[in-house]
Amino acid sequence: MITLRELLKEGEERLRENNIENSTMEARYLIEYICDLNWAQYLLQADTEADPQEERRYREAVERRCSHYPLQYILGTAGFMGLEFMVNEAVLIPRQDTEILVETVLKEADILQGSVLDMCTGSGCILISLMAHGSYGRGHGADISREALDVARMNGIFNRDYLMRSGRKKEDVTWIQSDLFENISDTYDVIVSNPPYIPADVIETLMPEVRDYEPRLALEGADEGLEFYKKITEASLEHLNPGGWLFYEIGCEQAEDVSQIMRDKGFKEVHTVRDLAGLDRVVYGRI
Repeated sequence: MITLRELLKEGEERLRENNIENSTMEARYLIEYICDLNWAQYLLQADTEADPQEERRYREAVERRCSHYPLQYILGTAGFMGLEFMVNEAVLIPRQDTEILVETVLKEADILQGSVLDMCTGSGCILISLMAHGSYGRGHGADISREALDVARMNGIFNRDYLMRSGRKKEDVTWIQSDLFENISDTYDVIVSNPPYIPADVIETLMPEVRDYEPRLALEGADEGLEFYKKITEASLEHLNPGGWLFYEIGCEQAEDVSQIMRDKGFKEVHTVRDLAGLDRVVYGRI
């Protein structure tokens, strides 16, 4: 017999032995997920005997995490901009860095009844957050990956109640399978993108959670990580309305290069925004 408290302690120790940061908190998340408990419920039941099936599933989940398989993929969800998004290996895990991108768009270009395109949408977290928190009337999310778009569509449904409370109709958010702008015919007031921007030779230096499990298609940007910025910036000229805005998430050493790419194509008011760590994180400008 093992109690929930003992099982949690065992998980904590296994995670710590395998160099998992925040082992205490992650062990808690896993036991809450496996046993379908919130923390208050766990505390009330901590000294009761663990269900044998839940005990087995918890240990399996802990061992997966010990291999550095991402916690969010185990849980199946990740928080972003106060919303919850489903995630799997087809999409990048939403990160706090990307919240800076969304917050910047909402601050600088929240256009009443305007239109927004999220290029390389992945899980759809950027577009759905903009539509939920902003004033846009129409939003499109585009990605080359059919599997990623399946996740984005599920997230649109998953967050439908929140979108409806923001005055949206289900047809206001549309998902398009497209190799960049290949299948895009509309024009927009805002184009936003978190494109693949990590140079190929840097991929192998990333933490194993990212390097070994997150989709390389969404990570790796050729040409020193700048290829997608060049292609999207050039194509955006045909897909932005007059005075339209282009916003990018960038690698922390790419601000100067991406800013110059935009200026070379005629963008004005090009600015850089830093993240909470003081690193360059967003570049944006207006045509």
